[in-house]
Formats: sequence, structure tokens, C-alpha cells
Amino acid sequence: MIPEIVALSILSVQVIYILSFLIALARRKPGNPASRVPVSIIVCAHDEEQNLKELIPQLLNQNYPEFEVIIVEDRSNDDTFDYLLEATQQHPRLKMVRVQQTPEHINGKKFALTLGIKAAKYEWVVLTDADCRPESENWISSMSQEFDDQVQIVLGISPYQKQKGILNDFIRFESFLTAIQYTGWALLGKPYMGVGRNLAYRKSLFINNKGFNTHLGVTGGDDDLFVNEHANATNTRVCLGNESLVKSKPKETWTNFYYQKLRHLSVGKHYKLVDRIGLGMFSVTWILTWIFVLPFSFFSPLLYVLLGGFVLRWILLSSLFHVAVKKFGDEFEAWKTPFLDFIYAFYYLVAGPVALVSKKIRWKN
Repeated sequence: MIPEIVALSILSVQVIYILSFLIALARRKPGNPASRVPVSIIVCAHDEEQNLKELIPQLLNQNYPEFEVIIVEDRSNDDTFDYLLEATQQHPRLKMVRVQQTPEHINGKKFALTLGIKAAKYEWVVLTDADCRPESENWISSMSQEFDDQVQIVLGISPYQKQKGILNDFIRFESFLTAIQYTGWALLGKPYMGVGRNLAYRKSLFINNKGFNTHLGVTGGDDDLFVNEHANATNTRVCLGNESLVKSKPKETWTNFYYQKLRHLSVGKHYKLVDRIGLGMFSVTWILTWIFVLPFSFFSPLLYVLLGGFVLRWILLSSLFHVAVKKFGDEFEAWKTPFLDFIYAFYYLVAGPVALVSKKIRWKN
């Protein structure tokens, strides 16, 4: 009976995790009225001229009384600098910080972001990327609903744009699941990460804790490692809803997506031990559900019990995605969840171990 006990334990862990996230999101209440405190929007850009030409007008058009937009031009090889030089002369709210050389011991994006934050005029800094697009001109207003005297970090959602094809379905599924996990844990009082595509925190939190000093040499982690180090149950809030979304352009090939995820996953080994354990249990039991529990069920005297648990997990997972779609204010075809669930298990089985041992991962040039 030992294999049956193991199988039931794996299913139980999955059900508990999924049910916990489902309850946390379902109980989520709307934010408070916008605080309207001034904010500094910061974007790091390396060879992003075309993206900036689309993004900057959307940022400058935000329906918010007092804000500035800081673009950190990071050693671009295209005409990004020339475009920004002209644009900053036309728009008083737009500022440029230029990086011409990065110290050898510091990750390039972290150095660029540090300069941007130091140049910020206001206490609250709101971060996004050049290839992202706010879904609404009320993005900043929506994020500011979570600002108050006690709060230091606000976690936003940044799903990927919808396109045709199974790759896009899987990218959106994976990013949705990631968002469900970090918002769910935060709502449960255990925040562990955020995404730099839609993230806000206080400049004083960054400066007083010496920025990214504890992980300067790590590629990536300017968002999740910073949040992992400084977020707690009392100083962190989650911002949900359609107007708070910032959508990102998805990768268009499996190879590019694979290397992007290697970079993201490789940062996880630097999380706090308790977070690594929690995330590891979720991921490992997810994989084992497919490669052990399901095949084993057909050879077990507890066939109907195990298959019942498997179906229950499926129902809860589909329900979780249905609730998340409503709370996040985005669209996702929940009926695709069972198929994408299967792909996700094997994606993690391949990418997870590689990310753990990878050492040479870069942001860009």
C-alpha cells in the first residue's frame, strides 16, 4: 500500500495548494480609492527604439495628476538615444538616464534600474518594461489604490498578449499560473515574488536596503529577488483588475520561450529556503501527478479513488483559472486548462533541472 499512500499524498498536496489559491483569490476585495500620491514610472531600455515609440505615448497619457516617466537608455546599439533625446525635449514629464558603461561585477539591468530609481523625483516608483503596454490609461491610478502609509510594495499582474497557436496558449497559461501563485501567496500573507513588468515600491525601501546589493551578480532577479527579500504580510499588497494590467509581448518560438524561462527559473534557487520548499513541493507534486499518479492508478486496487482525486484536482484547477480570469480582469480559455496542465508538467520536468544548474544566463547584450 505504500505506492498508494504516496500517490494519495501527492494528490492531496496538489488539492490543498490549488484550493488555497482559489479561496484566497475568491475572497479578494476591491482596492481603496486611489491615493493620488505622485509617482515615478521607470523603464529600462536596451535597443528598444520601436517599442518605446509605442510605449511612451501610452505612459504620458496616463490619467493621473502628478507623475514622471524615466527611461534608462542602457548601451543601445540602435537609435534609442537619439529618439529619447528628441522626445524629452518635447515632453516635460519625460526624462532620460543614460548608461554608457556597466561595472563588471554588476548585472547590467540592475545597474540601469538602480540609476533610474536614484534619479526618481518621487517616493513611489512604478516599474515596467519597454515591450509592455498598459491596458488602460488608469493603470497608475489603479496601482495607487493600494498605496498607504503601511504599504511599501505593490504587486501587479502582467499577462501576455493573446495570439494564435499552441505556444501562445501555453505562454499565457504559464504566466497565469505564475500570477496565481505569487498573488495567492501574497493574499495568504506569504508574498515571495513579483514581476518587474508591473511592480511598484517605495524609493526609500530600495535606498535604505542598498538596492540589489545582496544579488548584484545574479542575472535577473531585479524584481522577484528584491520582493523575496523585502516583502512581508504587512508591507505588501496585490493590485488586481483590468485597469491595473500591463500586457507583454510573448515570445514567438519555443526556443526563445525556453531560454526566457530558463532565465526566470534560474533565479528561484536564490529565494528564501522556505519559499524554495513551498514552490518545490508545488512543482514536484504537479509533475508526479502526471508521470506517477495517473499511470500508477490503472494498476492499483484504488483505481477509482486515485482517478477520482485526479478528476477533483482537474475540476479545482479549472475553477481556479476561471476565478483568476475574473479577478485579474483578463481573458483566458479555462477549458484549455486540462491539456495545458499536461504540457506544463513536462515543460517543468525539462526546464526546472536545467535552470537549477545553469550559470551563464544573460539579460541582453
